[in-house]
Amino acid sequence: MSRFASFREFYPFYLSEHGNRTSRRLHFVGSCGVLVLVAWTLVSGNPWWLLAALFCGYGFAWAGHFFFEKNRPATFRHPLYSFVGDWVMFKDILIGRIRF
Repeated sequence: MSRFASFREFYPFYLSEHGNRTSRRLHFVGSCGVLVLVAWTLVSGNPWWLLAALFCGYGFAWAGHFFFEKNRPATFRHPLYSFVGDWVMFKDILIGRIRF
């Protein structure tokens, strides 16, 4: 298992695991779904929507890995860095740093 001393060191590896454009799009759509479901949780007051947010985010991302990247999600080896990586990549797609 690779060890990373910092997120800065991990992020280039994370991006290399997301080279497939369809996979990145699935990650982005899943993250959008998470944001909507977290907002709905706050509006509705029903915390069960957080479970839906979890399934939405990881479901879309893992589909991208299993069907398009053909690799194992970094979440299994580096859960915290991978979680942060998802949101940094989401931001990088939003601002145009990474191609959608």
